[in-house]
Amino acid sequence: MGVIEIIGGVLLILVSLCIIVSVAMQESSKNGMSALGGTSSTDSYFGNNKSRTFNAMLVRFTRILAIVFFVIIVALNIINVFVK
Repeated sequence: MGVIEIIGGVLLILVSLCIIVSVAMQESSKNGMSALGGTSSTDSYFGNNKSRTFNAMLVRFTRILAIVFFVIIVALNIINVFVK
């Protein structure tokens, strides 16, 4: 196992932990009983300004982490194929 593979493995672990934390911190998207009454979550101030809320930032951060995770996995596999 080379140095690059070890560094990549450590990066994968760190990114994985960050993804777990960011997903755990997000709010649930279930409407619950309010969906039965016909009201939606977009009727509130935070629903109208969803792109500016903390939850929206977490969603964006999670998407970026998922892309980084995928890129690291692909890069490690390419390195593993060409180094041997």
